[in-house]
Amino acid sequence: MELENYEQPVVLRDENKRRRRKMRPHSAATSSMFSMEAIPVEFILPTSHKNSKVQDTILLEIAGNCTVEQMKAQVWMSAIEKSHNSDFYHRLAPDQFLLQYQKKGQWYEIYDKHQVIQTLDCIVYWKVLQKTVGKIYIIQKEKPSEETLEYQKQLNYLIGYDVTDVSNVHDDELEFTRRRLVTPRMIELVKRDARLYSMDPWVTSKPLPEYLCKKISTNNIFIIIHKGMTSHTIRVSIDDTPDVILQSFFTKMAKKKSLLDISEEHSELDFVLRVCGRDEYLIGNAPIKDFHYIRQCIKNGDEIHFVLDVPPDPSEDKVQKEEWPLVDDCTGVTGFHEQLTIDGKDHEKIFTISLWDCNRKFRVKVIGIDIPSLPRNTELIVFVEANILHGQQVLSQRRTSCKPFTEEVLWNTWLEFDIKIKDIPKGALLNLQIFCCKAQTATGKSNIQSSDSTSSDSKFKNQLLYYVNLLLIDHRSLLRQGEFVLHMWRIPGKGEDQGSINADKLTSATNPDKDRSMAIAISLDKYCHPVALPKHKSVSDPELDRARSEMPNQLRKQLEEIISTDPLHPLTPEDKELLWHFRFEVMKNPDAYPKLLSSVKWGQQEMVAKTYQLLNKREAWDDCSLDVGLTIQLLDCNFSDENVRAMAVQKLESLQDDDVLHYLLQLVQAVKFEPYHDSALSRFLLRRALRSKRIGHFLFWFLRSEIAQSMHYQQRFAVILEAYLRGCGTSILNDFMKQVQVTEVLHKVTMEIKSVSAEKYDVTSQVITQLRQKLEKLQGSYLPESFRVPYDPGLRAGALVVEKCKVMASKKKPLWLEFKCADTTALSNETIGIIFKHGDDLRQDMLILQILRIMESIWEGESLDLCLLPYGCISTGNKIGMIEIVKDATTIAQIQQSTVGNTGAFKDEVLSQWLKEKCPLEDKLNAAVERFVYSCAGYCVATFVLGIGDRHNDNIMVTETGNLFHIDFGHILGNYKSFLGINKERVPFVLTPDFLHVMGTSGKKTSEYFLKFQDVCVKAYLALRHHTNLMIILFSMMLMTGMPQLTSKEDIEYIRESLTVGKNEDNAKKHFLDQIEVCRDKGWTVQFNWFLHLVLGIKQGVEKHSA
Repeated sequence: MELENYEQPVVLRDENKRRRRKMRPHSAATSSMFSMEAIPVEFILPTSHKNSKVQDTILLEIAGNCTVEQMKAQVWMSAIEKSHNSDFYHRLAPDQFLLQYQKKGQWYEIYDKHQVIQTLDCIVYWKVLQKTVGKIYIIQKEKPSEETLEYQKQLNYLIGYDVTDVSNVHDDELEFTRRRLVTPRMIELVKRDARLYSMDPWVTSKPLPEYLCKKISTNNIFIIIHKGMTSHTIRVSIDDTPDVILQSFFTKMAKKKSLLDISEEHSELDFVLRVCGRDEYLIGNAPIKDFHYIRQCIKNGDEIHFVLDVPPDPSEDKVQKEEWPLVDDCTGVTGFHEQLTIDGKDHEKIFTISLWDCNRKFRVKVIGIDIPSLPRNTELIVFVEANILHGQQVLSQRRTSCKPFTEEVLWNTWLEFDIKIKDIPKGALLNLQIFCCKAQTATGKSNIQSSDSTSSDSKFKNQLLYYVNLLLIDHRSLLRQGEFVLHMWRIPGKGEDQGSINADKLTSATNPDKDRSMAIAISLDKYCHPVALPKHKSVSDPELDRARSEMPNQLRKQLEEIISTDPLHPLTPEDKELLWHFRFEVMKNPDAYPKLLSSVKWGQQEMVAKTYQLLNKREAWDDCSLDVGLTIQLLDCNFSDENVRAMAVQKLESLQDDDVLHYLLQLVQAVKFEPYHDSALSRFLLRRALRSKRIGHFLFWFLRSEIAQSMHYQQRFAVILEAYLRGCGTSILNDFMKQVQVTEVLHKVTMEIKSVSAEKYDVTSQVITQLRQKLEKLQGSYLPESFRVPYDPGLRAGALVVEKCKVMASKKKPLWLEFKCADTTALSNETIGIIFKHGDDLRQDMLILQILRIMESIWEGESLDLCLLPYGCISTGNKIGMIEIVKDATTIAQIQQSTVGNTGAFKDEVLSQWLKEKCPLEDKLNAAVERFVYSCAGYCVATFVLGIGDRHNDNIMVTETGNLFHIDFGHILGNYKSFLGINKERVPFVLTPDFLHVMGTSGKKTSEYFLKFQDVCVKAYLALRHHTNLMIILFSMMLMTGMPQLTSKEDIEYIRESLTVGKNEDNAKKHFLDQIEVCRDKGWTVQFNWFLHLVLGIKQGVEKHSA
């Protein structure tokens, strides 16, 4: 039977026009169509009688174990024989028609031609309805309309990738997933509350922190409601809902409606409260204390302003009519072993083989490799290493012999693995890697001068050059068969961008650059039928029901110790044996699940079956409260089993929207670890985005940025993004169009400015004049009138304030842009400041800022406000992005320079003096110093735990209200930059004499503010330690997914040390207080570095995010 849907194009090489091997799809032998279990079906044909308009029908008995494709062929044969329109069936092929049936008023398509008939959803449905004969309609495929093609073109533009392009796939998983995601999308759209969706209130489920409660007297707050030119202040309870507030406001204003310009027939039901200057609404049943905006105002001591507004029209969110019928959600799912097994069956009547009947060892034939341009060194030899991987487990490994590295290397050799075919788990990858090494005769010390090789050490060990992965069991649960030509990925060389090599190596996509990439030809065993992995039956493990002896105390203690270790702690083979042996006991402790599931030998079918039986008894997991750190562990790269991953996702369902936003970036990265495009995690992200515009907005940018930068996962992210865009509604699609246009226009301007300005850091006035001229031209023609700000969708930016725009003095030449606020109800004329930057991968900054937000929420839970300022920052394309300009903030470098020039770095009182100038009133100054103490403590703890290096005075800013914050997180995890051979970081975090001066202390003296600083630091540090596992898992996922800085497990070890894993609370407290003392002793070294920075102007590509 046909495994591939198309034939790969033949690529001719330019240099020698050598013909690339062509992968031929192979056909299976056709079998007789009769089976014991025949299912009667009435087929409604597309033709009708000449005299009447009644459609032709055929009643057939279909063999239950034949495939959809074979059923279609049988219908065709009968139609040619029996229909009056036999020439119609001669002329057109079965492939030009669809099979559809009706279920609960909806049309469903039988989409998967390889599916076994008895596993079809419609058969099960008819049995439930006790129908003796079901109906299947044969419908001719229609050409897509102009409108459909135009809509797809628009979606492809927004996605940044053509999802209809199947030139770089070796099966139909892409198309298959696009079809399957229609079902969850439609279910979500049917359930969606149009009014709530259109206004998407931003609420939190967390209780109001104690420090905020203290700021509210008698549970009441004042709010100001604006309508037209009038405004009214009213007192409300923080427990009131928006509806109650509107009701009491209208009661109060009953006789003054004319003042508000409201006609008599209108009531509170016709209005909503919207935040002045923002697309943020207060609606729903939550008390107002749970709204994000209200909490921010209370926290910052700001007045609370609303505008009385007409709600937006929900019909603006209408969704384009679905052009595809639904597909059976069983599509691609095979039957049970009993249905598929060949045991005891007449061989004439077999259509599909059960994988569990395949007792022979798995093998692969490596035919050869073929490369367009050879490395220059001729003394190289190569070999192919083949691994069978599941997650990070190597189930089996084999190698070919070594051969001289020429343009075409042929092996034509079978590699037999020590794993049986029946033991291959779903999600297993055949990982093929090409290594090169020196020929034996060559001297060991010479290096390869190869564009295709990584740096080589003097001993020249085996060096990995290329890799590619093939899923051994495809998305339909069928074993791969036949020949494949796979285009491989190249390992980046030294000095090249390493990108996210760790995550990239797990991809099952092949290299789209077929003309220049290395290709490997392999062959897998062929069978005369499809070989399907059976579904596991949910039966109980007999061992579970046997009486078990009591676990000895010593072993119980040993187990508890294993379970209590952190996620980075490696398990020994003995630990794994112990966990598995006492698995029924271990299952009662949810914290042990990641370790227990790491102990499973996924390459043993019987053990996998027992694991599934175990997971059916997971009441402890289902009943425990959600621990995000624990759940996300099961979604990292160590787990490839879809049942395990689905169990984790099911636990995430209880996350509130504000928490989904907290972890969205990490969850998008975790999609890279899914074996297949269609997964529980993909569906979870799709569902949550279709429920909340805010989640949808960030999902759009997170996915789009990955599609632009990660070729390895382009198709997967594109298919999820398309599924979201098809359901998000017209209003958001138009918003995304404007945002994408803005980023494209600004990208073009940045490139033009870069081309006319020198490589240096400084910027001439001519360059700024040129920028302003270009922006003037764009205004009103290429730039939309207004657009949502990508890092803050509640804010709409309007026209550019051209005279305030400039090019920043930095190597990357970012643009400093200021826009008017497009919302006329904004309370001030303050502009919206955005830095548009090209040349840096902002995904790293986004990850750090996201972890800062998660830390902030951990501290809020312990009623600590550390005044962090995780400013807006979003990557919008390949090394392109936008950064929020924090208003009224200045870098420490500028404060020091503006006062006493370069020696300002050594003047302890400069910063303190600056704050006094900005806050002349004593109350304001005290509040600013307090804020400085808290924010300084917050960033000291955060930067220490995260190991954020490169903290010079251009990377630290202070607002005029005393809020200190760090910017530019280019260097993390102790990968500190050195200067002139001296390690620039000699301190655990930045706490310099001038910072201490603001706190009223110097040298070893103490002060009230300094004692408060120490106390806050310790509380914040211990609070993070209570979430050690979460911090570690967020980190290790960051290691895998695109941190060029982080290359090894040792980097991750940093966080274990910084969180003092394994120490008790008192020791941890002492450890952090010791770090503060180190800073007090060595503060002068930081000042010296800052002095060098000012004198020598070492800008190191860091922007000054200030006016």
